[in-house]
Amino acid sequence: MMNIEQDIAQVSRQEQRLQFPSFDADTAWTLGSRLRQFAKERNLAIVIDIQVNNHQLFHVAMPGVTPNNADWVRRKRNLVEHYHCSSYLMKLRLQHQKANLEDKTGLNPRDLVAAGGSFPILLKGTGCVGTITVSGLAQRNDHALVVEVIAEHLQLPLAELALSAH
Repeated sequence: MMNIEQDIAQVSRQEQRLQFPSFDADTAWTLGSRLRQFAKERNLAIVIDIQVNNHQLFHVAMPGVTPNNADWVRRKRNLVEHYHCSSYLMKLRLQHQKANLEDKTGLNPRDLVAAGGSFPILLKGTGCVGTITVSGLAQRNDHALVVEVIAEHLQLPLAELALSAH
């Protein structure tokens, strides 16, 4: 259980630190393009989606993904929009409680899923205004990729923010 507790604390820390002073379509393009560059360099089959206030500002499906990946993006994004926390943090909390989303909340798993890869776009002093979502890797890796790109963009040291290797 200690690893889950450490991960919960670290993902909470990520959400506290990875907040934007502002966020617009140019920011979405910069972040989405960087995620796409990482996907190309690392040969990752992922879908990348960035939305603000229910407006899709960036979306790309890399070679090798299926329509199923886009559905995972939608469900993860819906969870973040509902709870204003990362989909991986919700996954870890439920795992720690030995619970599942549907039993705990009554929400339909066809519409929301607690699986890593969607991170809230948090504006300093405002809160959650959107989502950055990746789907196609193992959920911990989906989450880590989004965190890596946000940390780089905000010029924060990834070493302090990354999850420990399991």
